[in-house]
Amino acid sequence: MDDAALTTDVGRASGLPGEDEGQARGLPHLVALGSARDDTVTQQEREPAKELPYSEDAPPEFAGEAPRKSKRRQTAHLKLVPQSKDLREKLQAAAVLVVGPLDKSRPLTKDEMEVIARRVLTEAGQPEGYLGWMMVVLATEFWKDQVAAIPPSRRLFLLPHCLKHAEGCPADYDEFGLECKKCGACSIADFRGLADEMGYKVLVAEGSPIVLKIIVSGYVDAIVGVACLNVLEKAIDKILLAGIPCMAVPLLSSDCRNTSVDDDWVMRMIKLQAGENTQQTRTYVHLLRAASNLFKSEELQRVIPRQRQGTDPIAATEAIAYDFLAKGGKYSRPFITLAVYDALTGGKATGASGAEEVAKFSDSVRRAAMSIETFHKASLVHDDIEDDDAFRYGEETVHKKYGTATAINIGDYLIGMGYRLVSRETKTLGAETVADILDCLADAHLRLSEGQGAELLWRDSLDKRLKPLDALKIYALKTAPAFEAALYSGARLAGPAEKYVEPIKQFARNLGVAFQILNDLNDWDGDDHNKLAAGGDITGGRPTVLWALALEGLPAAKQQELLAMVSQPPDDGTRSVPATLARVRELYEEAGVFEKATRLIEKHQARAEKIADEIQPEELRALLYYLIDSVLDHRPAAAPVLTSIQ
Repeated sequence: MDDAALTTDVGRASGLPGEDEGQARGLPHLVALGSARDDTVTQQEREPAKELPYSEDAPPEFAGEAPRKSKRRQTAHLKLVPQSKDLREKLQAAAVLVVGPLDKSRPLTKDEMEVIARRVLTEAGQPEGYLGWMMVVLATEFWKDQVAAIPPSRRLFLLPHCLKHAEGCPADYDEFGLECKKCGACSIADFRGLADEMGYKVLVAEGSPIVLKIIVSGYVDAIVGVACLNVLEKAIDKILLAGIPCMAVPLLSSDCRNTSVDDDWVMRMIKLQAGENTQQTRTYVHLLRAASNLFKSEELQRVIPRQRQGTDPIAATEAIAYDFLAKGGKYSRPFITLAVYDALTGGKATGASGAEEVAKFSDSVRRAAMSIETFHKASLVHDDIEDDDAFRYGEETVHKKYGTATAINIGDYLIGMGYRLVSRETKTLGAETVADILDCLADAHLRLSEGQGAELLWRDSLDKRLKPLDALKIYALKTAPAFEAALYSGARLAGPAEKYVEPIKQFARNLGVAFQILNDLNDWDGDDHNKLAAGGDITGGRPTVLWALALEGLPAAKQQELLAMVSQPPDDGTRSVPATLARVRELYEEAGVFEKATRLIEKHQARAEKIADEIQPEELRALLYYLIDSVLDHRPAAAPVLTSIQ
């Protein structure tokens, strides 16, 4: 994508994506609602087979497609719960009939699930408002057999606080969680007692962003739980996308106080026992675990042994670097490299024997995947210095703990380590493969530095004007190279990758730009990952497309007001930081900044999807869709309020 395309994006920010851009994506065929109903899926719910971007020898199961809905939308009106127990039972019975014949070799996408749910509700004569509830019931039925096949000791049971009665509940909270008195006023004691008896691990939490981390860490293999539809929408999507077996019983309201649930449904879910001949669904959990395990102390030492021992000054640099490398993070970059490598070598790691297949990966492949994370950690050390951030992963940043000069050196050491992880693998990977990967890494490093340099020069400049096109150029340089390097490295490890170079570059650019704009929007919500306070990009002096869109959309007088606010030191006596941020938000809203930025995300997401549509083989295409859905999760994550885990 060239600068002209970026210019077109900005020019179209006030309009919606066209029907021909990214509306359909190449997903495996949505199995109809039973063989007798195959002709009931309307033409609007499928794209004509002749328009699909598959080669002529594409397998027959790809003949029909569920449309892709890229556009963000409001969903509050779709989260009603059927009030009658009889109606809930009838709709659940319909779900059993519908899900039975479905192909369970791969996870259903949310869009496919919606098509099925709408069909069930239509045939039952029920309103659209039950859509969210119906999708949860369908997903639960889809995964039921696979959850049942997992021993209770490897299942995580989630319970919400709000099942207890707010008034008069005698239970207290301590460091171990809710100390239930078993008074009989609510169902928590019964549910928890049965789950404990069967060997479940139990977590009481409001929201569950931590759940995926628990799964990846290897403590459990399936999730069953109780939650309101709001929490299920925000917290469970990524878990289902990754192909992790999951079941849930929705609460009967989302009031967060004195809620209730169908107790018998929950009891049946807890007691679920294994059936026979369970079909396995494709899952990324083994690859996610492999990427995370690379940076655990024992595996880190095994794959890239330390060169120096002891506590003398010479060994200190290596020790600090290794310690920081093993700290925190989602390890998404090494996951991407491993997942692309697997997708282009048969996709066996996403199958039933995924753990065994991952174990066969050579250490050379593992080191190449680790190199991407090593470069990322180096950039974090340097970024923290440049932004003077005090904390990273809940601890003091490296420069705050050891001093700026030492931190610069640690970042440099990590860069050298990243290159060495690949450069020494010529005997196993081949000289050409190593040279190609190193060239890609070096190019990514240069572009990242150019993007960071442009940001720093703007931050330190007296002139705070910024054009949307320039902001998008910075995003393309700062964020896309890491995605591109991770994707390309995995492809090149699998074999010659010439045909993937350009698609990967364009996919990474669109995904990276959309991801960065999404981060900008989350900054004004105060996200739960990196920034704890809203408006951090304003106080930190970072150039964003939101800022550029505001300057472009405001009249001259208000442009000057906006510029004046960032030219004054925070809390200089003229206006406090909260007051400044409140006024900036008002100006952003007046200029329609948040809506325009949302449309830019949709535009770049649609372009990324269009590229994915044309990728072969199917395993790689499915991975690209998974990355789009998981990276561009538009909803702010629900903050977990953890009570206990046993």
